[in-house]
Amino acid sequence: MESETTILALSALAQSTRLETFRLLVRHEPEGLPAGEIARALSVPQNTLSSHLSVLARAGLVSSERRGTTITYRADLQRLRGVVGFVLKDCCGGRAEICAPLIADLSSCCETC
Repeated sequence: MESETTILALSALAQSTRLETFRLLVRHEPEGLPAGEIARALSVPQNTLSSHLSVLARAGLVSSERRGTTITYRADLQRLRGVVGFVLKDCCGGRAEICAPLIADLSSCCETC
């Protein structure tokens, strides 16, 4: 992953509604959620949510699929993995003990899944 791609993704997440939208979609993987359910869950008007979803889609963080009259959105966990990997790559300069607490925190959050 390149710097520009990572910057685009982090910029998209640097707004509260978009961050909460993405986190909600991550919690609903792999099924995703229809746009209307996202709007209701976050108490956001649908037209406002549409703008936020467009920003997340341009950053490659969400994808959409039309099912009849409904558009279902999904988080792109591979893109998230790439962003996190890019940010953390070489974070410890070869000293694993520096990154160990971070890795432990990430691992523990997945134990509840």
